[in-house]
Amino acid sequence: MYADAETVRRILRDSGDTWAVVGLSTNPSRAAYGVARVLQDFGKRVVPVHPKAETVHGEQGYASLAEIPFPVDVVDVFVNSAQAGAVADEAVAVGAKAVWFQLGVIDEDAYARTREAGLDMVMDRCPAIEIPSLR
Repeated sequence: MYADAETVRRILRDSGDTWAVVGLSTNPSRAAYGVARVLQDFGKRVVPVHPKAETVHGEQGYASLAEIPFPVDVVDVFVNSAQAGAVADEAVAVGAKAVWFQLGVIDEDAYARTREAGLDMVMDRCPAIEIPSLR
């Protein structure tokens, strides 16, 4: 409902290789940790974004998207729905090409704003589930 197969494919294949994963920490029991590893295995550079700014999977972390000193192509969002809209707005502000809200992360107003800003967006899906269909 919140993304067609072509948008999913375009984000995963064509939107670029630098993915900021918002909510990624060193906690291996969290979904973001495993999904980030899948993204790396798929050839993406994963940049952790978390208040603790921890290094995860060998990549330096940052406390916010605005602190990342290089361009980000896709922002993958693992925060709760109440916080997701602000992250989407920040993704637009930093010039990302696409935003991906993970399973269970839903904010229809943020989806509309992000699309209106010209970014591709997927909501309530997981790239780790979608990637195998591309191989």
